[in-house]
Amino acid sequence: MVLTTDLSVVDWSRAQFALTAMYHWLFVPLTLGLSFVVAIMESIYVKTGNPEWKKITKFWMTLFGINFAIGVATGIILEFQFGTNWSNYSWFVGDIFGAPLAIEGIMAFFLESTFIAIMFFGWKKVSKKTHLAASWLTAIGANLSALWILVANAWMQYPAGMHFNPDTARNEMVNFWEVLFSPVAVHKFLHTISSGYVTAALFVVGISAWYLIKKREVTFAKKSIVVGAIFGLITSLFLAFTGDGSAYTMAQHQPMKFAAMEGLYDGKEGAGMAVIGILTPGKEYNDNKPSPLINLEIPKLISLLGYKDANAFVPGIKDLVDGNPARNIISTQEKIDKGKIAIHSLAAYTTAKKEGNKGKADSALVTFNENFKYFGYGYLNNPQETIPNVPITFYSFKLMVGLGVIFIILFIIVLIYLFKNTLEKKRWLLWFAVFSFPLAYFASQAGWILTEVGRQPWVIQDLMPNVAAVSRIDSGSVAFTFWLFAFIFTSLLIAEVTIMIKQIKNGPNKDGGQ
Repeated sequence: MVLTTDLSVVDWSRAQFALTAMYHWLFVPLTLGLSFVVAIMESIYVKTGNPEWKKITKFWMTLFGINFAIGVATGIILEFQFGTNWSNYSWFVGDIFGAPLAIEGIMAFFLESTFIAIMFFGWKKVSKKTHLAASWLTAIGANLSALWILVANAWMQYPAGMHFNPDTARNEMVNFWEVLFSPVAVHKFLHTISSGYVTAALFVVGISAWYLIKKREVTFAKKSIVVGAIFGLITSLFLAFTGDGSAYTMAQHQPMKFAAMEGLYDGKEGAGMAVIGILTPGKEYNDNKPSPLINLEIPKLISLLGYKDANAFVPGIKDLVDGNPARNIISTQEKIDKGKIAIHSLAAYTTAKKEGNKGKADSALVTFNENFKYFGYGYLNNPQETIPNVPITFYSFKLMVGLGVIFIILFIIVLIYLFKNTLEKKRWLLWFAVFSFPLAYFASQAGWILTEVGRQPWVIQDLMPNVAAVSRIDSGSVAFTFWLFAFIFTSLLIAEVTIMIKQIKNGPNKDGGQ
C-alpha cells in the first residue's frame, strides 16, 4: 500500500511540534520542581516563624511566578497542534488521547490557577497556614497537570486500555485505569517529574552559589542551598531509580528504541552498557562494520536493565528488522504484510457492511482482528523505516545518564562542604554549581529526544506511523508557522531570562521579605 502523503508536510509538522515541545520543556521542569521547593521553604517559615525564611520563600516564589506565566503560552499552542497538524491522529485516537488532556484542563489547571492567586497575593489577606496550604496545592496542581499530559504521551508509547471500533475506524477507551496506570505511564510520570525536581534544585543551588561568589546575601544563600541540595540529592537518586524502571518498560514494549539507545545492532546475551562509546560513522544495520567504534562498557548492564537478568538476550536492530526465528522474533517485513492485510480487511469489512453482506463482513472482521496488532506497519513500504536515528538516540541517552551521575556527585560535594562551613572557599565548586543549571536542561531535553526520536516512525507505537497521522495541508503553511513560532518562543525565552536576571541581581531584599 502506497500512502500519497507529501513527506515535506510530515517533516515540517514534526519539526514544528518538536520546536514547540522543546521550548515548552524549557519552562515546565522549573515550574514542577520550584513549586515544591517554595512550599518546603514556606513550611520551614511557618514552623520556625523566622522572617529570614519568609524572605527566602518570597524570592524563589517570584522566580517561580515569572517562569510559570511565560510557560503557559507554549503549552496551549502545543495542544492546538494536534488538531491543526495531526488531524488524522486526532480522529484515530481522539476518544482516548483527548480524555487525559480534558482532565488536565478541567481539574489540574483550574486547581493550579485558583491557588496560585492566593499564593502570590494572599500574604496579608489569609492566615499563614492557609497561605501555606495554597502553596502546596499550587505545587500539587502543577504536577497533576504534568500527570495527565504524560499519561497521554505514555499511551502513544504503549497503547493500553483501548479497543479499535471497525465501524467508526477509531480507537475507543475501554479501561481508563489501564490507561492511567499502565507501566509505561507510571514510570514516565515519575521519571519526568523527578527530572524537573533536579532541574529546580540545580537552579536554586546555582543562583545561591552565585550570591556566595559575589559575597552577597550569604545567610540567604546558605539556607537556600541546604534546601536545594538536599531536595536535589533525594530527587536525583529517585530519578536514577525511575530511569531503571523506564528502561525495563522500554525493553518490553519498544525493543527497537532500546536497541538504538545502546547502538546494539546484533543481539547478544549478557549485553553491556557503554559508559563511553562512539558509534561507527555511516554504520548500517546490515553491514559488517563494528559498532560502537569505541566502547568502554559495564558488562551485562543492559541485559539487567531491560530484562532483570544479567545473562538475558537483548535483540539488536538486525534481529528486529530481519527477524530471529530462534528467539521467536518475526521480521519487520512479516509485520508489514500483516499490517497490509489488516488495512485491506478493514476496507473489505466496511464495503461489505454497506452492501449488507453480513457473511463477507464477518469474515473480513475476523481477518482484521487477527492482524490488527500490526495495523500501523501496513502504511510502511520498507522494513528499514522502523529504524530510528541511531546516533541521535544513542548520544542522547549517554548525555542524559552522564549528566545525571554528575548532578548526584555535585549535590553530595556541595552538602559536604556546606556542613563543614567551607563552601564559600571552594570557588571552583561554586562556579561549577552555577554552570550546572544550564546542563540540567541539556540532560532533560536529551531525555525527551531519546523518548521521541527513538520511537520513530511511530506516532502510536505499532498502530500509526507519522505518515498516516499528519494532516493533509500545504507544507508552506506549516513552514511559515514554524518560523513564526520560533520567533515568538525565542522572544518569550529572551524575555524570561532578562526578567529573571534582573530579579536575581536585585536580590531577596528587594521587597524586604514583607
